[in-house]
Amino acid sequence: MKLRVRYTKLGKIRFTSHRDTARHWERAVRKAGVPLGYSAGFTPRPKMSFGLALPTGGESLAEYLDMDLAEGQSPDLHELCARFGATLPIGYEATAVVPREPGCPSLQEDVVACTWQLSLCGVSAEQAAHAIGTTLAASSLLVERERKGQRSVDDVRAAIESLQVTSVAEDPRPHLCAVLVTNGRGLRPTELVGALFPSLDPIEATGRVLRTHQWIERDAVRRDIIPAPVVVSRTPVECA
Repeated sequence: MKLRVRYTKLGKIRFTSHRDTARHWERAVRKAGVPLGYSAGFTPRPKMSFGLALPTGGESLAEYLDMDLAEGQSPDLHELCARFGATLPIGYEATAVVPREPGCPSLQEDVVACTWQLSLCGVSAEQAAHAIGTTLAASSLLVERERKGQRSVDDVRAAIESLQVTSVAEDPRPHLCAVLVTNGRGLRPTELVGALFPSLDPIEATGRVLRTHQWIERDAVRRDIIPAPVVVSRTPVECA
């Protein structure tokens, strides 16, 4: 049986890496007593694959992974979701487990865009709105990057699908709601802040980084990978 799992990553656990998250899930599945399928070969590995990596330090309401259960397994998926929740470290919460559609692409291939909510430090809402207007009106947005010791400049304007200033209850800081596409020359959240406010340190200017959605397309219609409500202790204002 092939499954797709939606989960959150919030709080201190945000400082763990993508690889650490994979290890946490492997241990949680073993502790939950869920038999997984394994790959063939000299060093078999559990059949688990994860979606787009979340930046270390970033939080998320919508992370995903795929897993294959051992042959003959057909557990109750609602109960399975609860079992995962009981064995995961604090900060993760499994919010949905569904059968994976036959023949569907991998998570890495399927996601076309992500919605991010970014809190800003040392920037007013008026300054943020002005920077957004200037950026969206521009035909290009150049970002300097380093790859294997070599510096290059990429035009990442096409990676910004939408961008606006928003607000979050009980947080007076201005926030950005950004939809960034994942194909082509992608754009990391801190790179976006650095491009919007070139005179500021992007790390210092970026407070909370929160991924709220990962989007796929079916028949030219965009939708959530798993359209499931998420209830968490710090739910942000929705941004689409």
